[in-house]
Amino acid sequence: MGRLKHHGWIILDKPLELGSTQAVGAVKRNLREGGLLGKGRDKLKVGHGGTLDPLATGVLPIAIGEATKLCGRMLDATKIYEFTIGFGTETETLDVEGAVTETSDHRPSLVAIEAVLPQFTGPIEQIPPKYSALKIDGRRAYDLARAGVDVEMKLREVTIFSLTVCHPQLVSGLPENPKQVQDDEPLESIILTAIVSKGTYIRSLARDIARALDTVGHVTMLRRTKAGPFTLERAISLDKLNEIGKGADIKDYLLPLEAGLDDIPAFDLTPDQAKLLRQGMTLDERDMIGNPALNGLFLATEDHGSPVALAELVDGTVKVVRGFNM
Repeated sequence: MGRLKHHGWIILDKPLELGSTQAVGAVKRNLREGGLLGKGRDKLKVGHGGTLDPLATGVLPIAIGEATKLCGRMLDATKIYEFTIGFGTETETLDVEGAVTETSDHRPSLVAIEAVLPQFTGPIEQIPPKYSALKIDGRRAYDLARAGVDVEMKLREVTIFSLTVCHPQLVSGLPENPKQVQDDEPLESIILTAIVSKGTYIRSLARDIARALDTVGHVTMLRRTKAGPFTLERAISLDKLNEIGKGADIKDYLLPLEAGLDDIPAFDLTPDQAKLLRQGMTLDERDMIGNPALNGLFLATEDHGSPVALAELVDGTVKVVRGFNM
């Protein structure tokens, strides 16, 4: 049997209470049931491009085959979230799952909320939640916290590119019927939209915003609407994913490998140049037909778009960063 050719991305609209590892398992199961996973040297690798908490929903890129070589790059990508802060209670997990640790009777107004958001825009420092997957002395922070160990989380710098009010409302949850509120009316909750850098913890952001408003709060809803180049527009539900296992054509759901690289230029190589890169050799920029005047990373392709490698031009020399065996 020839090598399987299903390399690319399935963008899952992850439902509540499904972990990222479980989502990868669901994709593997459907590929296997659809006769697409392969065996032995032909078995396709499957991985996710950025963890999404079980209590969060939304965009979870699942890489298949050669696209798994780009998972690390996807982890570094900018992401967009919509999230609800419920005011009045803070929990040990900073979301709805944990026990209440602090309460407040104060409720902020819309005008007060909008006034503090600039404090949390741009480069900021935040303390990650104790219940997080960060490793401390080789152990996950959430394992230590559950074991009753007093975990000291260190400040880390992240960037909040944008932070805006999405829907002011009086009841936590999705804004199916957002209620218009007065600027000075006390709010039980607020929905915000955040565009953030890698490493940002939305739960920590919600905690800190609430405290800046002289109250406490926790995340009651979290939805990722974009991860790198991937949006909800091309995301599929678990039901749709299960259709692959029942024989549906994977091409209807699979985005090409290069969809994860739409933020960098592409350049088509000659067959000889493509062969050299596949062998791990370098190219001289002056020998590249068309003199692309590339700078930094680019997608090297052949035959008008078939991916050869993620390459980088450094001091006039093209080197392979990640080679693709398509």
